[in-house]
Amino acid sequence: MSEEMAGNVAAFEQTVRSTIALAETFGEADWDRPTELPGWTVKDIVSHLVGVETLMVGEDPAPGHTLPEDPPHVRNDLGRAMEPAVDHRRGTPGPRVLAELRAVLDRRMELLPAIDPDRPAMLPIGREGTYTELMAFRAFDCWAHEQDIRRAVGRPGNLDAPAAERTLRIVERGLPMIVAKRAAAAPGTSVTFEVTGPVAFTRHVTVGPDGHGAFAEAPGEDATVLRMDWETFLCLVTGRRGAAEVTVEVHGDEVLAGRVLGAMALAP
Repeated sequence: MSEEMAGNVAAFEQTVRSTIALAETFGEADWDRPTELPGWTVKDIVSHLVGVETLMVGEDPAPGHTLPEDPPHVRNDLGRAMEPAVDHRRGTPGPRVLAELRAVLDRRMELLPAIDPDRPAMLPIGREGTYTELMAFRAFDCWAHEQDIRRAVGRPGNLDAPAAERTLRIVERGLPMIVAKRAAAAPGTSVTFEVTGPVAFTRHVTVGPDGHGAFAEAPGEDATVLRMDWETFLCLVTGRRGAAEVTVEVHGDEVLAGRVLGAMALAP
């Protein structure tokens, strides 16, 4: 296993085991708490994790189960593909779903060392990559769901996990596109993202004469600055909360800032 693959696998395992440890403390009411994902409870998210990892080990996550019709919260093909594993477990007590997650994680960890890091794999963003890249996305997805659960039950933690660093690597690539394309910032515009907290960073984006956004080493003249904490950034880029639901400190063009903040959701 390559060093990068090993790091991604370790980040994936750490966040799933952190989720398991958290869920082991749940009372009955915690499993049924609603989350920021429409239509999904805390137990539904754990069921989703079970479903995806069961698929990854080559097994059917919902044998014989079909949805009679799309639930109202299913809005696209990805949601339609993920829902059967969740719906299949809606009548299953939370602790039994958690036992499934423990078991499938153990199977995954047994199989991963034998997988070629360069093996082709389809990534969630719709292009083919390597299995090493796929495991970075698995770390990102599982960690984002850990945070969904933590917010739902009011028990924050693990915000500085190794998977958080993988998450930043993935989502920061979309910032130039958000500014230039989605927010339609004019050529010459500069936007700075200042994020504080356990994963702190600053990224400057400028829009070139061709209308394309790119990272810059320093802010441009009259840059609009968006200052927020790490969890707020996460909620925006994963689409868990909209601009009106978070607190962001803005310096500069407030109209442009509003367009950028309203266009930050990158997760499908």
